[in-house]
Amino acid sequence: MTRKMFFGKIFINFVNFFIKVFIYFCKHFKNVSNIYDIMSNELWYDCFIQALYEKYPRRSHLILALKDLLFIEREAVYRRLRKDVLFSINEIVKIASEWHISLDKITSVNSGKIPFLMQPMNYIDPSKEELKFLRQIIDALHYFKDFSETEFMDICNKLPRQLHAGYKYLNLFYLFKWNYQYGDKKKTVPFSQTTISEEKTLLDASYYQAIKQVPNSNFIWDRMIFDYLVSDILYFQSIQVITDEDKKLIKNDLYALLDYIQEVADKGCYPETQNKVNLYISQLSIDANYSYTFTPEVNICFVHAFEKFEIYTFEKEMVENFRNWMQLKKRTSVQISEVDERSRIEFFSKQRQLVDQL
Repeated sequence: MTRKMFFGKIFINFVNFFIKVFIYFCKHFKNVSNIYDIMSNELWYDCFIQALYEKYPRRSHLILALKDLLFIEREAVYRRLRKDVLFSINEIVKIASEWHISLDKITSVNSGKIPFLMQPMNYIDPSKEELKFLRQIIDALHYFKDFSETEFMDICNKLPRQLHAGYKYLNLFYLFKWNYQYGDKKKTVPFSQTTISEEKTLLDASYYQAIKQVPNSNFIWDRMIFDYLVSDILYFQSIQVITDEDKKLIKNDLYALLDYIQEVADKGCYPETQNKVNLYISQLSIDANYSYTFTPEVNICFVHAFEKFEIYTFEKEMVENFRNWMQLKKRTSVQISEVDERSRIEFFSKQRQLVDQL
């Protein structure tokens, strides 16, 4: 299986092809006949075929990839490439989605808008498809470990999942908080009764290890990140959905996390994999959580919302903008990994004092 075919199977979980077809054509075409007018336009079709060859310059590779993607015979692929038969609308959108081909650019239609998608997830009782989706994310992280250019960056005002996923009670707290705010309004589930399935627990542990395979990671934290977390825990204790015993379990995880992150900051890398990690503390408040993953084959950026959901896009220009904007955030941040030992010691000392309040 080629690298592009492998990633295609992961990418399909991010995109609902039929909704995209509906939205796209409803925006840009008056009626069905207009669609076929454009489909029959030789220049448009030539541009689409050219885009395919840009993805797979060798004709034999292109034919094999289309055959596997569309589940059609080799001769059927030949006919489409010779223009004896046109690709169907569904085929075009599926190809464009899988291979990140911009239909706007090919049709010379500029909507002026960049679509963002959202992947809902039931973290309390995930379905088989949702569990499969999480496994594929883990597979992708392992897949890209051999690409030295792969880069992950996260700007956050709450502890990122990449770090808290390895701590049982801290991870459970974020699930509890999400469920309290966005779960069943008729039933309040206290922390002690919040559960994670065994399979989901194993996936969280696998994800925590897999994220360390990324060659380059950058984190920019809000300077109040632990203040917010400690305040949240104390609030839930005040309304009696977190007990003293619960709080102690979370507190111990926080100490363990701080010890680990300080070790990462001291070394400038994950101790398990030696992969590079840069940790910055923002001197300005961070209003939302953003991240991007930049790889040689596919790029994606996220706006994190509603505690545990992500709104994302693969659109090349927007990902590049995200990357530039987020890198600029370093101008108002202090790097505490490897350099500036005094600031690093002061920061972690202050965070431990905050946790002491629990």
